[in-house]
Amino acid sequence: MNLRNPNQPLNLSIAAVERDTGIGKDTLRVWERRYGFPQPARDEFDERSYPLDQVEKLRIIKRLLDQGQRPGRIVALPIEALQKLSFSEVYSPQGLAGISEAQGTDLRNYMEALLRHDLDGLRRGLHQALASMGINQFVTELVAPLNVMVGESWMRGELEVFEEHLYTECITAVMHQAIHQVSTSSQKSAPTVLLTTFPQEQHGLGLLMVECLMALHGCHCYSLGVQTPLHDIARAAEAHKADVVALSFSTSLNPNQVLDGLADLRKKLPDSMEIWAGGSNPVLQRRPPAEVFVLSSLGHIAEQVQRWRKQHG
Repeated sequence: MNLRNPNQPLNLSIAAVERDTGIGKDTLRVWERRYGFPQPARDEFDERSYPLDQVEKLRIIKRLLDQGQRPGRIVALPIEALQKLSFSEVYSPQGLAGISEAQGTDLRNYMEALLRHDLDGLRRGLHQALASMGINQFVTELVAPLNVMVGESWMRGELEVFEEHLYTECITAVMHQAIHQVSTSSQKSAPTVLLTTFPQEQHGLGLLMVECLMALHGCHCYSLGVQTPLHDIARAAEAHKADVVALSFSTSLNPNQVLDGLADLRKKLPDSMEIWAGGSNPVLQRRPPAEVFVLSSLGHIAEQVQRWRKQHG
């Protein structure tokens, strides 16, 4: 059973809401007047005081705004509609649809371990799955849908922020072990790949999944982690003599930042150096950038590596 702190405050100040959601105080006041939401109470000092359910709704609104939605369209919507809209923006290379009943049971077992705060049990289960499934299946059939399940649970308010962070740290450690297992199997005929994200992108799980599968297919991988400035990406790619710069984009990144950043990076790199872009940001599928190879799924990585080998011999 997941125990919550019964003494946690029921309301947050406007400063706490700004810090917790990333939505500025002035914006909150404007929305209150213009859209009728949020609807804060007043404390004993006549200061705005926000119930936790409104704060949760504001978090979802912020996520949708980061995906390119407009305040006038979404702020006044009920939370159920916001959740449905947010779920429709979630991209998963495999998703939860179509998985077997046994797989679904396994995923729920991992979620239950997380909710019990049984991190040792969660790590042990993930390590056992990695050993029994192999890296390709582990990444595509377990980690990918489990990430979606965790994200949706957080959106429904079933996970605390710290619990999502604990999951991220746990899965990251297991993924690094998987990468280490295959990092010595790089092949001469495979590309040298530099992996990172743009400065505005702080989500690194997608990057780790890609690195795992690229290493499995013999690529020489160098990861800069997340949030690398574009000029540093270009300098690192040159220093490592990279054949490919691989970038991961989550739904939290504004579509214009994705497209403008890719166009800018393309200008900074030599023509012979390819850019591969993947992840959950829908703009990659809706408006594929010119001169960028879009990884439409995790399974597409093997195809791109094979294509590169044929072209570069």
